[in-house]
Amino acid sequence: MKLTENFFFYPEHGMLDCNTYVVKDSISAIIDPGYSQYLPALLGAMRDDGIEAKDIDIIINTHLHADHYWADEDFKEMSDARIICHPLHKKHYDINVRDVAGFFGFPPVEFKEDSCLDDHKFEVGGIEFELIHSPGHSLDSICFYCREQKVLICGDVVFDQNTGRVDLPGGRSDDLKHSIEELALLDIDYLLPGHMGIVQDGQKVKDNFDFVKKYVFSWL
Repeated sequence: MKLTENFFFYPEHGMLDCNTYVVKDSISAIIDPGYSQYLPALLGAMRDDGIEAKDIDIIINTHLHADHYWADEDFKEMSDARIICHPLHKKHYDINVRDVAGFFGFPPVEFKEDSCLDDHKFEVGGIEFELIHSPGHSLDSICFYCREQKVLICGDVVFDQNTGRVDLPGGRSDDLKHSIEELALLDIDYLLPGHMGIVQDGQKVKDNFDFVKKYVFSWL
């Protein structure tokens, strides 16, 4: 689904999947391809918007939990795109890929990145993102903030009237609360989380942060 001239949203399709976002410009990126089982459905939805797998140049992730990155290698084979990770993804790879898999009782799905992002900024064609480290759900959670278009791709840090869980290896409720407090200070028209629905319109985004802080923080 097209959100703006450059941003596209593809809702999760089932268990172990996540919301996927495509940033389209002279260079195009896919953020969180999700679970390989649902790639045919994702590719079909992208095709409806005139986007083919081969149009994607870069594969990136908000964090390395299985439901967000498992399709990275398969999507790379289809598209010849490069997998680019953040330095924090590499630093906490063992915890997020191996320990979390053990938490759920399944073998880890390994992958190999082609290069690493800069610590703080990332450009997709002419679109610049600020990379905001937002721990709490995971140690390596990164939010992609496009200040010019007021878009925040936030992974599992904050949802529509909810937050990501904090009981997985590396999770910590105090860190998540702090991360959300910091994100709430940003000017956002499009809050694009890793699960459930998106939140559009600046006032609705502010109201959502207020709801989360008032009604969800006490449960973390």
